[in-house]
Amino acid sequence: MRILRYLSDSMLKNIVLIRGNENDSNIYLVDKEIIIDTGTGENFMDAKEFIQDHFDISKIKTIINTHCHYDHTGGDKRFRDWLDADVMIHKNDAYPLEHGTEAVMAELFNENAKAITVNKKLVDGDIIHTKNFTIEVVHTPGHTSGSICLFEKKHRFLITGDTLFENAFGRTDLPSGSSQQMKESLKIILDLSPKHIFPGHGNMKSSGIDFLIKQLLNIRLL
Repeated sequence: MRILRYLSDSMLKNIVLIRGNENDSNIYLVDKEIIIDTGTGENFMDAKEFIQDHFDISKIKTIINTHCHYDHTGGDKRFRDWLDADVMIHKNDAYPLEHGTEAVMAELFNENAKAITVNKKLVDGDIIHTKNFTIEVVHTPGHTSGSICLFEKKHRFLITGDTLFENAFGRTDLPSGSSQQMKESLKIILDLSPKHIFPGHGNMKSSGIDFLIKQLLNIRLL
């Protein structure tokens, strides 16, 4: 497990990446209050040890999933039960998560999807407040119909899930994916013009984001 705390901006120190094994999504702890995605759950014990050793877990009461896929949600139950936290996901991806359907894609990881109660079904424009951040839910379908990004306008950072990576966009050939919706979602991100992106897999990116998106929009698959 690798822990990365971003220090290039005075506020970015409040974004902590917990990176697990190759099957896991990135797990972000934002402003010591919100967990974004929980990986497959294989990394749970190491993540738990790190978090409880460095943070006040009584303040972590929210888990937000960027979409329903197992590599982002497989750890939800363990994190929720440990933290007594609410689970949030976009309304379009809530049904697969709550019913453990094939759309969760657990079989790709040789697992069975676990039905997870969703405490809040998010929609575009929802706002989540923390001590230092005002985070807006941005609906960015394409990878799944309920994929979201999380945008902090003042500090111009965007947590992108599997919509946008350091050098690529997410797959559109899985259940409820859409190349046309991905194209429109990338245009939305371009309009936001984030200064930093924190993707669901791989490394953050803090330069050339607009240029990257314009390149991706020219790929024939879109």
